[in-house]
Amino acid sequence: MKKQRLSKVMAAAGVASRRACEELIFSGKVKVNGAIVKEQVMVDPNGDTITVNNEPIKAIEEKVYYLLNKPTGYICSNRKSGGSKLVIDLFKEEGHRLFTVGRLDKDTQGLIIVTNDGHFANEVIHPSSNIQKEYLAKTDQEIGHEHLIAISNGTLVEGSFVKPISVEKVRRGTLKVIIGEGKKREVRMLLASAGLKVNELTRIRLGGLHLGPLAVGSWRPLTPKERKIIFE
Repeated sequence: MKKQRLSKVMAAAGVASRRACEELIFSGKVKVNGAIVKEQVMVDPNGDTITVNNEPIKAIEEKVYYLLNKPTGYICSNRKSGGSKLVIDLFKEEGHRLFTVGRLDKDTQGLIIVTNDGHFANEVIHPSSNIQKEYLAKTDQEIGHEHLIAISNGTLVEGSFVKPISVEKVRRGTLKVIIGEGKKREVRMLLASAGLKVNELTRIRLGGLHLGPLAVGSWRPLTPKERKIIFE
């Protein structure tokens, strides 16, 4: 078999997204044929022995894709920190080594994809895909026109100025916000810039994929059609 980049082989084996696999390599947690590598190398996925944290990866793994309505209190990480609850804890009986596609912060609930397909994950989270994210936010006060204007005007997030794609009042203290790339806590910071405190935040759409009636904490497989409409 033709040799491939190490991070690509790791992602195909379901270790993590390709970007996260690169971080594992650069941090010295990956070995090829018993030797630590800290840079991208070409490997034979069938002939070379690749380990991550001294555990061998699987060369070929069935790809699975799940839609989860993430509950609050769970973090999108594969690494335990103290008594933290992980999203993947909800999939203990599933049998694959899974990870989330992108992240929702601990206090945010709603639509998130869980998979073992690193290539798919990388396509979804890469900025070039221009995938919209839609959130439903419940706030601490009635929303006025001045709030919508302030949110629409944007704010600084992680040193970059961001503006939402759209903001719409749904009812007294609830609004919908659509964003593009999606920086950490972007929606919360946009609302904070308008003097609004978020009491509840739910992601309800990712690209063309909608959360629908799935109960909080529940998950189901994604259909091939649903995987495609994310990019529409």
